[in-house]
Amino acid sequence: MCLGIPGEIVEMLPDRADLALVEVAGVRRPISVGLLGPDGVGPGDWVLVHVGFAMSKIDEAEAAATLQLLEGLGQAYADELDALAASDIT
Repeated sequence: MCLGIPGEIVEMLPDRADLALVEVAGVRRPISVGLLGPDGVGPGDWVLVHVGFAMSKIDEAEAAATLQLLEGLGQAYADELDALAASDIT
């Protein structure tokens, strides 16, 4: 199962305008923010992350509700977090 997981942007990577450091459930990884268009995102914004890409910008309330739902999925959510922790798109 592939899930889109909410993550909070911690910082924009200074040497790569298309990458941001995102925290998802304690895991920090660089992700691509290039699909979000010219307005983009910045630190403190929440995004929906799927396979190393920010797919959309979401608000904090939507992020919290989605995380609560995903935690209820059990192993599928744990597997997705493990895959995120092992990923590296740089």
